[in-house]
Amino acid sequence: MKRLQHIKSYIFFLLAWVVMIPMITSCNKPPKKLIIPSKPNIVIIYMDDLGYGDIGVHGAKGVKTPNIDKLAQNGVDFTDAHCAASTCTPSRFSLLTGTYAFRRNAKILPGTAPLIINTHKGTLASMLRRAGYKSAVIGKWHLGLGRGNVDWNKKITPGPLEVGFDYSLIIPATPDRVPTALIRNHRVWHLHPKTDPLYISYKHPIKGGYPIGLGQLNQLTMMADSQHSGSVINKISRIGYEKGGKSAMWNEKKWASQFTSQAINFMKENKDHPFFLYFASQDVHVPRSPAPQFRGKSTMGRRGDAIAEGDWEVGQLINAIKKMGLAKNTLIIFSSDNGPILGDGYGDQAKYLLHGDKPWGPYKGGKYSAFEAGTRVPLIVDWPGIVKHKVSHALLSQVDIYASLAHLTGQKIQPGSASDSFNMLKTLLGRSNKGRKYLVEQSPFTLSLRDGQWQYIAPQMVTPPGWLKNKHDPLGIADSVQLYNLNKDIKENDNVAANHPELVKKLQQKLQQLHKTPARQRIMLEEKGGQ
Repeated sequence: MKRLQHIKSYIFFLLAWVVMIPMITSCNKPPKKLIIPSKPNIVIIYMDDLGYGDIGVHGAKGVKTPNIDKLAQNGVDFTDAHCAASTCTPSRFSLLTGTYAFRRNAKILPGTAPLIINTHKGTLASMLRRAGYKSAVIGKWHLGLGRGNVDWNKKITPGPLEVGFDYSLIIPATPDRVPTALIRNHRVWHLHPKTDPLYISYKHPIKGGYPIGLGQLNQLTMMADSQHSGSVINKISRIGYEKGGKSAMWNEKKWASQFTSQAINFMKENKDHPFFLYFASQDVHVPRSPAPQFRGKSTMGRRGDAIAEGDWEVGQLINAIKKMGLAKNTLIIFSSDNGPILGDGYGDQAKYLLHGDKPWGPYKGGKYSAFEAGTRVPLIVDWPGIVKHKVSHALLSQVDIYASLAHLTGQKIQPGSASDSFNMLKTLLGRSNKGRKYLVEQSPFTLSLRDGQWQYIAPQMVTPPGWLKNKHDPLGIADSVQLYNLNKDIKENDNVAANHPELVKKLQQKLQQLHKTPARQRIMLEEKGGQ
């Protein structure tokens, strides 16, 4: 009997080990490595003049942004991400080329400027084309068109299609500048050039052209400063002068529906192979003219209503991606081209309707400024099934999106292209907390260097024009060096340059080196800056 009990005990012991051994060994096994698809669809949603604090998850109260907030709550929400410049043209150039815009002397462009992107160098679109992607840009362009002296009644080239995009429907410059017509691929959309030709000038009024703003004050829906008092289109005066082209004249109140429907059509047409959509929203740039359905959606007047419209655009794109069954194979990157601006040439009362909201968040400055809020903007990355929710404090620059997407899609960066871009893919996807050790920020009047906790602002290089005097935000420029310790002084109120002469010298030399030599050429100087 005892022997039988021993046998039973032994059998039980063996069975227990048979059950336990797989459990023990599974505990010692490393977790399965998540395989990241190498060619997902890529959608970059690029807002215009949206500040760090303009969305709900960053503290906005006067306007609701449920679609943007949901992106942040599902994806990686970055708190220290920067566009490359505090104005639109340089930021857009840097995003698409992976190169700091000051290397091209890129500044805010008039509507008649030639294309500033070198067609022989790479862009996000041309790099992804080599990987088999179809690409579209829809929305604001503001990177120039043609080679100068564009005839708007003929084929317009070079443009987006010559730098890698397969389809484009664009605002050629900005909503407050002529021409007030959209460009589809190589031609003005809906224009009848023989019977209704379009003429543009930035030098002087055109005889027989549209009325001039300063003489039509009673006809305007918004008062404008002298800079914005050129031709009156849709009861809003603009920068520059225009004649003709009535058949092609845009209607700002239809942009949200026009652009989103065009973007959705592009995705539908290309859903069976990888696509890249660069959706450059016009919101919340002046003159703020949201569609009637968004008027009164905020407590902040036209500017808040335009933010609500931009959030709706985000929702439309995301919902379309889900309906097409593409969500798990689509990487979405949401950001803005520069910090916020309230009074920017039009009397829409934006600065008086904040009611306690802080579009710049806890920081100082905004559009045009060398202070933090000039370039610290929302950056949210979402990719269902690949990206998990995370709030990341890594220091990042939009200039690195180029190299990161090249790494994701297995593309080598061509010589001479993306000279300032580093692969930060792990950080963008929330797999690493490692950010940049330093980055350069461009304002219209000087350059700044973020090095860890330190913000070094070089002395003023350019004198601000007179029209900037009425802007709300401090420009952050001075005749002498500025140095701020952001860990102790996030508002940048205490210039400690005099207390740290050796550090000032070091940062000054580093900025000078970076200004003269693209990062990839001085890779052995100090740090590699990427992963």
